[in-house]
Amino acid sequence: MTRDVFKRLQAGETVSFKDPQYGQIYALAACTTERLKKLNESVTKERISESWEKISGFPLDESSAIQVPFYINIGSFTRIGKNVFINNACTFLDMGGITIDDNVLIGPKVNLITEGHPLNPAERQALFVKPIVIKRNAWIGAGATILPGVTVGENSVVAAGAVVNKDVPDNTVVGGVPAKVIKTI
Repeated sequence: MTRDVFKRLQAGETVSFKDPQYGQIYALAACTTERLKKLNESVTKERISESWEKISGFPLDESSAIQVPFYINIGSFTRIGKNVFINNACTFLDMGGITIDDNVLIGPKVNLITEGHPLNPAERQALFVKPIVIKRNAWIGAGATILPGVTVGENSVVAAGAVVNKDVPDNTVVGGVPAKVIKTI
């Protein structure tokens, strides 16, 4: 039985660009791009919410907000909780899965990147994914980048411009490139 490319990726498989199923990624991304145009042309919260549901397949809770412009490559692998604020110009690459729990604040120009490539140059023309989880009450500062496989703990803060490549413990402030613990809350 053949599993589609998304299930294979999320099961931990690295998939070559030459894989016969790789075209599924391009097809879904193209569909999302069309839907994203409508989201980014929206000026009301209601229209943004309607567009988000078409992109993700899940409604945006009325207590949550996405500011435009907003960029996402697939959309169906992102879950947004209640009372979440996503500021403008954020980019989500979500094939690995993005979970944003309740009461999360995401600053402008934040990147949530669940996708990567092998380090070995002979294998680099391939893709792997790992999920990102942003736990309750976290705050991701402007221009921060969260890399594949990272969990940002409950009540934690990621400083503006940080690049986070390791899990952030609960009640912790991290900053820098790569991000390091600055203090506990």
